[in-house]
Amino acid sequence: MRAGWFAVVCAAAVAATSGGVVEQARRSRDTQDTAALQALAARTLAAAAKRPASARVQYEAGLVHSYWAEALAELRDQQGSRRAAEAAIGPAEKAVGLQPGSAEYHRLLGALYGQMIPGNVTVALRYGKRTLEELERALALDPASAPVYLSRGIGKYYLPAMLGGGAEAALADLRKAVELDARSDEAHLWLGLALRKANRNPEARAALERAVQLNPRRAWARQQLEKTPAR
Repeated sequence: MRAGWFAVVCAAAVAATSGGVVEQARRSRDTQDTAALQALAARTLAAAAKRPASARVQYEAGLVHSYWAEALAELRDQQGSRRAAEAAIGPAEKAVGLQPGSAEYHRLLGALYGQMIPGNVTVALRYGKRTLEELERALALDPASAPVYLSRGIGKYYLPAMLGGGAEAALADLRKAVELDARSDEAHLWLGLALRKANRNPEARAALERAVQLNPRRAWARQQLEKTPAR
């Protein structure tokens, strides 16, 4: 078992060095390879500890953990997902503190706060406001950012209606994300999920089909398409 884990760590490290740690993490997220993501997350967290003054290194640790949290949530390990997101909030907050003018750094911090929310109303009360505040800051810095609209739409998707969330609240942001970046498979994927939650299954299937076309590697998009009725 220990030898197998060592091999996973080494493989992840080699791939991260050759192709970029963030890109490797994104691809591992797409295939729901949580073992590779765990290794990459540990690597970036160690790098963040060694370089506390580098906003970019702090950001990369946060982003890799966010991908890991996504994959765990897709596999219905919500507690594991929350732990992965929580571990990266510190580095993401440091990135924002070091470079407060970066819309992307605020977006990531808001997304990590949002990943704490699903399945826990108490946590939603704590992090819901923080999520939307960070994403509003990101939009103020970059009003034409598709990723920011996407993250805000995802945040609203998971927020209870009493806190300003729900499927209908999410749809406007997710449609805006698609409008700004029509080739974003993530925007189409989440638009499909929100449409399905709003009981608009034909529209949901069309959005999910487009997500799969744009990124056939994305396991969760294929899984959600299979679960979505035609009517």
